[in-house]
Amino acid sequence: MGKGRIDTVTRPQTSTSDTNIRPFRVNVPEEQLADLRRRIAATRWPERETVADDSQGVQLATIQELARYWMTDYDWRKCETNLNALPQFMTQIDGLDIHFIHVRSKHENALPIIVTHGWPGSIIEQLKIIDPLTNPTAHDASASDAFDVVIPSIPGHGFSAKPTSTGWDPLRIARAWSELMKRLGYTRYVAQGGDWGRPSRNGWALRRLKDWWASTPTCPGLFPMT
Repeated sequence: MGKGRIDTVTRPQTSTSDTNIRPFRVNVPEEQLADLRRRIAATRWPERETVADDSQGVQLATIQELARYWMTDYDWRKCETNLNALPQFMTQIDGLDIHFIHVRSKHENALPIIVTHGWPGSIIEQLKIIDPLTNPTAHDASASDAFDVVIPSIPGHGFSAKPTSTGWDPLRIARAWSELMKRLGYTRYVAQGGDWGRPSRNGWALRRLKDWWASTPTCPGLFPMT
């Protein structure tokens, strides 16, 4: 596929008829970044805490330093470049545009894996695992350890469309991910997820989806699946 480009200020479409997989690139307008910096600078801060520790919550100085970092130090364009260096796509599933990264390994018989981020996280958390999984021989591992990696943005997060009604629970996300993997040509694969990605990952087991082999957790469950 050729490279595409999208203005991230315009939210993805939500029609139900298009099942094509479209190239995607991040391009946040500079005026949006400038507006964000202005709004951070205009923050009206409360008085500081009455104790010298964090027993009353996150300390004011910590929050102010974090805001300063986001306003003056954080380099969004670098992040944008890192994202656009990867194959990104968009496809409509169950009425929503779903954004995802898809990197195929150069090694034959690579095992497909779909990785689901948590809340309030994003796919950026998983960027560091892509090369070790798709190119294991460059990381002191065997070609037999290779994966084809799929990392979608869950509905309402990142560049995926925001649902306009309720119902996007872990089981529905699992069904959507199953459809995504089917569109990519994968009939058997494994799934990984942490935080909110964990119950979504467990949705495969609860739905007994035939295309799913196994799942791997990255954090313990805080509540039982029912």
